[in-house]
Amino acid sequence: MSRLWLSTLSRRLHPSEQPRRHTRARLAKSTDGEAIAVLTMNPLIDSPVMLDVQLVEADRVASPITSFLPIVNEVDGVTLDPFGNPRTYTILRQHPGDLSAWRNQFDIVPADSVIHWFRADRPGQHRGVPEITPALPLFAQLRRYTLAVIAAAETAADFAAVLFTDAPANGEAQPLDPMDVVELEKRMATVLPDGWRLGQIEAQQPTTSYAEFKREILNEIARCLNLPFNVAAGNSAGYNYASGRLDHQTYFKSIRVEQAHLAEVVLDRIFAAWIEEAMLLPEFAFLRTPDDTIPHQWFFDGTEHVDPAKEASAQATRLTSNTTTLAAEYARQGKDWEVELRQRAKELVLMKELGLTVTQSPPQPAPSNADGNDEESDTDVEPADTRQAA
Repeated sequence: MSRLWLSTLSRRLHPSEQPRRHTRARLAKSTDGEAIAVLTMNPLIDSPVMLDVQLVEADRVASPITSFLPIVNEVDGVTLDPFGNPRTYTILRQHPGDLSAWRNQFDIVPADSVIHWFRADRPGQHRGVPEITPALPLFAQLRRYTLAVIAAAETAADFAAVLFTDAPANGEAQPLDPMDVVELEKRMATVLPDGWRLGQIEAQQPTTSYAEFKREILNEIARCLNLPFNVAAGNSAGYNYASGRLDHQTYFKSIRVEQAHLAEVVLDRIFAAWIEEAMLLPEFAFLRTPDDTIPHQWFFDGTEHVDPAKEASAQATRLTSNTTTLAAEYARQGKDWEVELRQRAKELVLMKELGLTVTQSPPQPAPSNADGNDEESDTDVEPADTRQAA
């Protein structure tokens, strides 16, 4: 069976909602600590297989209020078997914040129909912890400091002018009432009391450490998500080319790990459920294999290189030295190597029919800097992740 045809079948799983649901699931994992979905039937799906993925808010998976006695082997809505595997999930029909429904209306869903995506950081953990939990106090500090700076600037701006004197107490200056207020008019010439001068309060806000403080706090906030500072701040003003690529290496590696976890926990489960439902239909009988397995592969968006010439040269060197494969190189771009090669073969045949020729020459290695130190290595380009299961 063609892998391209199989991939077309997979896209029919609610194509208008699939990208947005994956995005919402990843956001839920970041803010709620976990993404929970129920495999169910949706008659509005334009496919003979009406399998749908219904996302469930994490707060709705909770222990119901049915009695004052605890449920055996139950952890916050997840019932476990004697071996610690999830057996059922208790899903409230309304959000627990809806006080009119309370928590006595719920559905018990088998674990086989639930996709639970979270990161277990300790043994025996069955519910997720939000990824941004370490940064929650920092958000409050950043907000408080910003508001304090604004309040200081506004307080200084509230005083149009101040009368002050250099004379000592009980000196020659004319006596005035302390904290007295004088209304000023525009374009008015006036005479001040003897010995007094007119001045203004300097706001002196923001202070010189304001930008540095916000940078450090934002950098610490981004660490819990493995984000480099320039991505979190949307500003690369303090970066050079080499430091920018160095900071992004950890970021790209964390993305690959996340993609591998997504493929194993979520995508493979959805694919297996879709194939299981499809094999029950006569038109998909050919999906039945002797070992009930179908080879498949997941492709994710690749990362673009900022210098295509250097990347092309490094790619040619890797292919020539047999240290990489076409599959790996196309996977860096999030593409299927078989599909791309077949398309290229069609183009070459058509060009030959039209009498067009293309002179192909290997890319030349990019020159190094004048001081002999290249700012980046072509071999440290982070590839997109692929996963293949048989």
